Amino acid sequence: METPPQPKIRRELFMKKQFHLLVACIAISFTCISPPANAQDNYPSKPVRLVVPFPPGGSIDMVARLMGQKLSASLGQPVLVDNRAGASGNIGMDYVAKAPKDGYTLLLAHAGLASNAHMFAKLPFEPLKDIAPIIRIADQPNVLIINPKWPFKNVGELVAYAKANPGKLSVGTSGVGGPQDVAARMFMRMTGTDMLNVAYKGGAPALADLLGGQIDLMFETSPTAVPYAKSGKLRALAVTSDKRLSTLADVPTVAEAGVAGYKAVAWMGLAAPAGTPPAIIAQLNEQVQKLLNTGEMQKQIADLSLDVAGGSAASFVTFVRKESDAYAKFVKDFNITPQ
Repeated sequence: METPPQPKIRRELFMKKQFHLLVACIAISFTCISPPANAQDNYPSKPVRLVVPFPPGGSIDMVARLMGQKLSASLGQPVLVDNRAGASGNIGMDYVAKAPKDGYTLLLAHAGLASNAHMFAKLPFEPLKDIAPIIRIADQPNVLIINPKWPFKNVGELVAYAKANPGKLSVGTSGVGGPQDVAARMFMRMTGTDMLNVAYKGGAPALADLLGGQIDLMFETSPTAVPYAKSGKLRALAVTSDKRLSTLADVPTVAEAGVAGYKAVAWMGLAAPAGTPPAIIAQLNEQVQKLLNTGEMQKQIADLSLDVAGGSAASFVTFVRKESDAYAKFVKDFNITPQ
């Protein structure tokens, strides 16, 4: 039979238990407080998902994969490209808008971030409220390309024919309200021409019909248009930016070709769910800007027939808001009914 502990021993045991309990509580409290700060300070500590709201193979996907490869090296963690296509980019944007606000889900943003709120009657998210711009990566001009069956060698000849034959020429676009549609409508308004505007569900079917001669011309994205222009399968008459492309140096801008003041350029950038910690936004902006400042990255983007952008997160926010205002005016001016 054990001898019961003496009062002094019982007191010492009680005090020891209280001490250990106090230490455990302090440790738990520090554990509860520390992780958010440590997680932010150690960002990134695991792979980062880069959502592309379009299928693989397009210019936005090309830039995402290039950026993902470079960021993986500079951040020290894999940046995994995740294509979530559909609904003019809304599926991918909605996924990012509702993702955790921790910097581990990012968006390769495009013009839809500014335009889709005006092009769709109802969205499951609010683009300017639920998504935070980080940095504008590149600007994407379109190329005015025609089927070679037409004899036009320059914009002047195209405009002259279109004015003399209203409605005879057809221009294809990737869909109502997209950058190609904006480029086409602006061109017709500024040149006083009337062409049949054929809206497709995506640029690929429109391009296929242009190659097959079912439509006559397009304002196609530069990365896609340049190879066809160089091969002679299509003829490039002008580019929609305010400067010539290095990959089509002998092709003038639309403004140079006689349509003064014309410019219609799409863009792409990096974004995150709104509410992502400012320190993470700043870190990502700094890392991407460093990449864009390198000669290697500038050449790779130029080889895609794109123009390097860059800038602060604040300037990108301002840019997207101005783009949104411009799209609102575009919808009103052309009496476009949101889908």
